[in-house]
Formats: sequence, structure tokens, C-alpha cells
Amino acid sequence: MIAVKAALEEEQTTPDAVAAVTNIMDAAPRRFATAPAPVLSPNIRSVPAPVPTPKENGFQPRIPVITGEATYRGSAEVHGTISGQVGVASMLTIKQRPRNGSGEPELDGELNFKDMLRVNGHIAGKVFSSRGTLIIDASAKVEAEIDVCICVVSGMVIGDITGHERVEVGSGAVVKGNIATRTLSIKPGAVFQGDCRMLKD
Repeated sequence: MIAVKAALEEEQTTPDAVAAVTNIMDAAPRRFATAPAPVLSPNIRSVPAPVPTPKENGFQPRIPVITGEATYRGSAEVHGTISGQVGVASMLTIKQRPRNGSGEPELDGELNFKDMLRVNGHIAGKVFSSRGTLIIDASAKVEAEIDVCICVVSGMVIGDITGHERVEVGSGAVVKGNIATRTLSIKPGAVFQGDCRMLKD
């Protein structure tokens, strides 16, 4: 039978091979433990990176007064910038500066919406939607007559609320006015000053 040669054979190290590897390692440049500081010529100065400066008229806009699609007729108190076009199918963008606590409503007029509207600021007047949901955040104040399908109150409402389907008053909410609805939910901790009338189907 023919002897099979091993695929891997142990390489024989000779003193000459060890000496050659040692010479190569000695000739290679050594690394520094810490990189040395760069040396600059007297004519070259290191310039710090420029710090971006805010725009002169730039400011941090606050949360919008309302969030959602709505038609509005009335006056608006604006402390900020307005961009857009005024026309039949206009679209205005308002960026409000933080308020100084003037006490005046930011929107005073009639709001009409279809699906959902969230109030984050101070509004007054009338809010109407035949099948929409009105959400009043904890930081919001609404001095208005409200006539919507569903009304969820977490902030302050001064005025009458009509919720044709239901009205929910959260634990930290304050409602000073009458409520007319089919289903009423008032959580512990809420303040309700007014009369309640249950609507029939």
C-alpha cells in the first residue's frame, strides 16, 4: 500500500529564520504610547472651531394653540411670526413666542372642525363640530360655548359643554358651566360647578 503524505507538516525553525524575523521587527518603527502633540511653526496659529450663533429673530416656538384641521373666524393674539398667504384656500403658519401671562385668549372667535381638535392654549368664543372629538389638554383654558360630538376635558373650561355622544372630565379638570350629554364620566379629583342634563337618543 502507498504511504500517504501528510497534508500539514510541522515547519522546522532554524536559527537563521528566527534571526531574520528579529531583524525585521527591530527595523519597524515603534508606536508611541501617547501620540505627541503636533508642533506648529511660528507662522501657523490654531483657530478654534466657529460656534454657531442663533439668528437675531430666532426663538423657541411654544406649543401651537390648537392642533388639527379647523376653520376659524375671529381675532388671534400673536407674539411671534406668521408665514403663509391670505386667500380663499389659505394656509397660515403661526409660531408663538412663550407667553408672559397676559391673560388674554390667543384665539377669540368661532372654531369649526370635522374630525379631531386638540387645544393646548387659551381660546375663547365658540367651538363646534357635528361629529368631531375635542380634546382639551391639562395646560389649556377654554372660555367658550362647546358643541361637539365627544369632549374630553383635562384642563379648564368656563362655559357650557354639549357633547352629543359623551363628555369625559379628567381628574385634574375644572369645568364651570352646564353639561348636556348622553354619557357623562367624571373622574375623582375633578371640579364641576354647574348643572347636568342628560340627552335622549
